[in-house]
Parts: sequence; C-alpha cells; structure tokens
Amino acid sequence: MNQKPIIYQLLPRLFSNYNDNCINGGSIGQNGAGKLNAITPGVLKAIKQLGVTHVWYTGVIEHAHCSDYTQFGIERDNPHVVKGLAGSPYAIKDYYDIDPDLAVSIPDRVAEFEALVCRTHAAGMKVIMDFVPNHVARRYHSDAAPAGAPSDFGADDRTDWFFAHDNNFYYMPHQAFAPNDVDLGNGADAYGEYPAKASGNDCFTASPGVCDWYDTVKLNYGVDYSNGSRHFTPVPSTWQKMLHILLYWASKGIDGFRCDMVHMVPLEFWQWAIPQVKYRRPGIVFIAEIYDMNLYYPYIHIGGFDYLYDKVNLYDTLRAIQTAGTPASAITGCWQRLGDMEPHMLNFLENHDEQRFASPFYAGDAGLALPSLVVSAMIGTGAMMIYAGQELGEPGTDAEGYSGYDGRTTIFDYWSIDTLRRWLNGGRPAMKQLSQTERSLRATYTRILSLCNDEPAISHGKFFDLMYVNRDNPTIDTGRQYAFLRHSGTDTLVIAVNFGSDTAETAINIPLHAFEYLGITPGHYEATELIGGGNESKHLSPEAPFETRIPPHGAVIWKISQ
Repeated sequence: MNQKPIIYQLLPRLFSNYNDNCINGGSIGQNGAGKLNAITPGVLKAIKQLGVTHVWYTGVIEHAHCSDYTQFGIERDNPHVVKGLAGSPYAIKDYYDIDPDLAVSIPDRVAEFEALVCRTHAAGMKVIMDFVPNHVARRYHSDAAPAGAPSDFGADDRTDWFFAHDNNFYYMPHQAFAPNDVDLGNGADAYGEYPAKASGNDCFTASPGVCDWYDTVKLNYGVDYSNGSRHFTPVPSTWQKMLHILLYWASKGIDGFRCDMVHMVPLEFWQWAIPQVKYRRPGIVFIAEIYDMNLYYPYIHIGGFDYLYDKVNLYDTLRAIQTAGTPASAITGCWQRLGDMEPHMLNFLENHDEQRFASPFYAGDAGLALPSLVVSAMIGTGAMMIYAGQELGEPGTDAEGYSGYDGRTTIFDYWSIDTLRRWLNGGRPAMKQLSQTERSLRATYTRILSLCNDEPAISHGKFFDLMYVNRDNPTIDTGRQYAFLRHSGTDTLVIAVNFGSDTAETAINIPLHAFEYLGITPGHYEATELIGGGNESKHLSPEAPFETRIPPHGAVIWKISQ
C-alpha cells in the first residue's frame, strides 16, 4: 500500500493538560503537566479520525527542567541554565529516559511510554519520536542507561583540549562558562562550569549571548571547528553512543525518528548510522529537520533520510502568498526546485517552532487556511504534518511565561491549550464545547487529510502543474489562484485554490501534453467535487477550458473517473 504519511504532532506536556486556570510562569504544581497515560484509546481514535497515520510525540525524552525529582534518584537541574520552568524539550538530560513530568507513576515512566506506543499501534497509527543529535543539556547525566550502554557523554573527555577525536564535547580551556545577560546565580545556587563547553548552536565561546542556545552543549562528531578538519576514522565515540541510543528506542517498537537540526551533524554520521538502524528494524523512517535546500539532495540520497522538512521552500512560499503579496504562481517554482526529491518532502503549515496560522503574526484567521492546506497536503506524495490544535484554529495568543506573546504555543512552560482542552473534554473527545466555527474547521481538516489516502491520485499519483498554460488566462488571477492535476489509474483530480477574498469564476486551460502525460481520455464526464460535495457534468478536453467556481479563500477538488 502506497500510504501517504499524515503526521499529528503533539507535546504531551501541553496536549493532555486539562488545567483551565494556568498562570503566567506557573510551576508544575500550579499549572500541571499533561500525562502520557491521558492519551487514551478514545483520544487516539479521535486523532485517527482526522486521517492521521502517524503521531509524533514531541518532547518525551527526559530534558532539563526546574521541577524537583530528586526523591526518585533524578538529579535536579540548575534553574539558571534552564529556559522556562518546564525547560526546552531539546535540552536533553538523559537520552535513555522518559521525562518524569509526563508520568503518573514516575518510577514507571518508561513503561508508561511503552504502553502509549502499544495504544497508538492498536489505534491503527504509527509512532514518531524525537532524536536530538546535536546538543544536550548543560548537565547531562543518564541514570536510566541500560546495562552495557556506553559511558555518559563527556565522562571520558580530555577537558584541557578544545577538540579531541573521542571527546564528546568542545571545551574552552582555562575559561569559565560566563554567558552574556544570563544570571547564573550566587552562592550554593549558582551554576558553574569550568572549563566552559561550546553551546549547541555552534557557539564556540565561553560567553554565549542570551539568544544563543546557552542551555545546551554542542556534541562533537569528529569535526575540529578550529580549522575545519574532519576526523571520522576510527569511528568517533559520539557516533557509537548515538547509534546505541537510536537502537535502544527502536527496540521499543517505535516507527520513526524526527531528527532535530540534522544539518548541524556531519552527513557522514547519518550515512553510517541510518542503514544500521534500518537493518535491525526494517520499515523505520527517519525525518530530517533541515533549513538549507542545497543540502536536501545529499541528506536524502547519501544520508538516507526518508523525509525532510520543506520549510525554506514550500512553507515559506505559502506564508509569503498569505501575508506578503507573493503571487500564487510562485508555487510552481517550489516543485520545480525539488525534482525527484518531492516524494521525500514533509509539508506543514504549523509546528512547534513556527507561529500559528491563526495568530496575529501570521494569517490572523484560521478560516483562511484551506488554500494553503490543500496545496501542502496534495501537491505531492510526500508526508503532511499538522500541529495539535491547528485543526481547531488555535491562535497561539497566550503569553505563557518564558515564551511570551509571540504567536507560538510555548515549549518552555507548563501550560494548557484552550482549544484542545475544550475538544478533549477531560479525556472524552467531543464537539460540545467547541464553537460552530471550530467544528467546521475540524471537519474541513478531516476531509482534506482523509482524502490524501482515500484518493490514490493524491497518495501516489502523478502531478501536473497547469499554471504555464494559464499565465495569460483572463479568468485566472495568477496572483491569487493556483491549479494543478493529480492522476492515478482511471481517476483524475482537477484541484484549484483561491487565496483571494472574492469568488473566482475560472475557465482553466488543460493542455494536450497533460492528457498525453497522464493518460487521460478527453470527453464529457460526471464529476464530483470532493470538498463541498455535489456533482456536475464536466468537459475535460484540451480544446475547451475546465470551468469551475472557487470560493473566496477556498478550494475545489473535482474528481473525474473515466
């Protein structure tokens, strides 16, 4: 089966927190934290109903935070090098452990995660989890490593050298860690680090700034950044340790890793590690977060990634169409730049790093999302991802604490999300607390995402861009409308979107080349519109345009079966 991955990203700490009275900057005792156990079969069933095939559980590996779990044998983190009270899910404290914030029974936290994996599989979905290869928390220590695991990162380092082949970290010899504009405390509460280690964003100084990733430490994969030399033979210590971690989680039955900032880790590591994991667990997928189009090809075809973020290409283009007056015809350049890499793309409109579509910083109205959603989900055969709450129009207008008012849902604070909380209804998902607008939006997302695998033309069919023959078409505003075909077997989909605020009465030219390339027979057909419903007799021919009305900020998908 050629299934198109539809990924639902959720942070359990936020997702299943039902506290409706959170306070700005509140502790876990005040604001609470969502639990893995609260993601029940009923909740998973409701997620699957959206058309979801995979759930990405974000932030489940233990990371630095300000909560105190010393009674369970977990070292306490110094709050001066933790961002927010809940901390960043990407400041990893123990690669072999599940974050205690997420557990009902803290000693059984790994077992609770394993049970969640089983529940997700039983609900008919696969599990994605984070792999954070580039950096760890300032105080990394594993108390959960299994017998036979390699030593802790940094345990065997030569700290008097900036770089050594088998060091796990980079050091600033004879310099104390002294970040700028960051209070490291005083007395017994102060954070001290000597010699200073490089910070996670390739900041090779003892004094990173407040906007640097000062809460993390950069890992050494064998690149000496003092001169650019690369030392990969014999295999560096960090490589061996990271492979062991990947295999540990793969053995728990997960189905994929979303790999953080992969372009900050040498391509050679991925080329070495990914095949070994896939050999031991066939079918497991690797998803790359990456922000350089020049690296797309090597990280797919050499590094071995199955999917990677198309953030700097399609996402940025769709956002610019929505907010900056970029013409809709610019979408054509997105697929042209990809070529045969398109099936490896992961498209999205939201994730934890980006501002919410409905936020005032982006579109300001979730009801405007349909054109971007249809293009993202249906332009290719690669993966599509949505972020929990997106399907309800979550606006990201909370000022939660450390994160502040920025159009994003915090990853640093103990918080609860209003739209999700009302939909989840205390663990029994229901529509009764949602507004009619929210219900309608969720139905729209369900329809679009479900079509991605209900229609073979979308999940694995061919694509044909129609804009080049409609450039001078007076019925199409190429600044606001975009049209394309998808085709598989005897089914052809004519898909057109309208980013404009007026109804578009279009007559779309379909060239002879499209009929030849896709194997379409011209003729009169009964066509079904798959979003709004309804049937019409349509003429599909290179001799006459295909006529359709596209609602304001809307889309149409006409299905023609020969």
